[in-house]
Order: sequence, then structure tokens, then C-alpha cells
Amino acid sequence: MTVRIPSGRGLRGPRHAGHTLAAEHLGALSLPVGDDGVIIGTDTEGHARMIGFHRPAPYDVLLVGGLWTAQVLALRAAATGARVAVETGRSRAWTGLAQAAGAGLACVSLHEVGRVPPTGATVSSPVVVRDCGMRPPRGRVVSSPWQSVLTLLPYPSPVAPRLMRASALVGVQRVSPEEAGRIGGILGLSRIESEALPTLSDGVTLWVAGGERHWVRTDATEVETQLLGDARRMD
Repeated sequence: MTVRIPSGRGLRGPRHAGHTLAAEHLGALSLPVGDDGVIIGTDTEGHARMIGFHRPAPYDVLLVGGLWTAQVLALRAAATGARVAVETGRSRAWTGLAQAAGAGLACVSLHEVGRVPPTGATVSSPVVVRDCGMRPPRGRVVSSPWQSVLTLLPYPSPVAPRLMRASALVGVQRVSPEEAGRIGGILGLSRIESEALPTLSDGVTLWVAGGERHWVRTDATEVETQLLGDARRMD
């Protein structure tokens, strides 16, 4: 496969001769094939689970949960090389993270609601995190190739059904029994899954993508704990 970089877009690396390999030596190659992306935690079997924000197609993620989890995901997305644009009405809650992320590099930017500038579709486009309250307005910047959008809803609201149906991946943290019933109906959860939602511990999320369900615990690193504190559902 040949990748062409348009003139004026991105950085050109060092030029060197191509590498060749004899056909009989191909069996010695070991290539990592499988999930990659942002580590979101471990599932019930102790396996690491990831979200692949870097995609050549539009990708929408909805998290019905706490600010803490959204901020951990934003930090980890930045650590993978993504630029993160945060659209928020509570910039003070994000200022410390934006200043600390990237070891001084401007990899996390904060924007008022409705003021995220167009970024264009390139492999370096940001992950847009929408922290816009219970009724987030329709975004000025939407998901596109190489630009994913993560929307945070503190709790289900009248816009939640639309967002759940439009998202490729939905994460649900602890909610009330009534909310769990409504969410279960929209996502097609079993009775056991719906009844478990009100009992979830802080930092635990049910991630749903089509017919797949994964219970994932997000454990912060030491650096993340120093910056964001312990896992919590309420803010």
C-alpha cells in the first residue's frame, strides 16, 4: 500500500531506500494485528479494552457518565498522539488537564460551546470531546474521517435516545433504576444487564457496540490520579 501525503499537509520524514525481504524469510515476520487505540480499562476477564478513535470513517461515542472518566479518555487519547479539542461550558474543570497534557505541548485545547473551529480531515485531526451538559446542542464540528466525537451526558436526558441511536459506541455508568430501564430498552440490554446499571461502582462502565457488551473498569495511573483524583461518578 502506498500512502501519499498531499503537498503542504503534515511533516515529511527522512528519505531512505526501500527495504526488501526474500520470500522465504516472510515467515519470520511477526506483525501485531488486532485492537489498538486508547486503553479504557479491563473487562471482567482481566483483558485490556480499547477505543480506536483514529479511524478513516466518522465515529461517534456517547458516554452517559461522569466527567472523571471522560477526562481520563481525553488524556489517554492525547497520549496516543491525537489532538483533543474539548467543547465545554465548564472550562475551569478542564484547565488543569489541558495545561498538564502533552508535557507542555498544546495537544488539548478548550473551546466554548459552539466555538470549536473547523479542523479539516487529516490523520492528525483531533478527538472532539463534547462536555455540553444535559442538552448538548448539535455540534458545529461533527465526526468525519480521522475525527471522532465523544459526547458526555452526565445523566440521560430528552436528547439521550437520539444520541444513543446515532452513536457507534455507547458507554453507560451508574444510573437510577428508572433510567436503567429506559436505557436498556433503547440499547436492547437484557434484564440482568439493565438491573446491574444502578449498582455499578465508580469507574465501571458498560460499553455497548451493536450486539457487543463489555463491563470495563477504568483504573487511573498514578499520574492520572494526581491530576484528576480518584474515580468518581458524581462531579
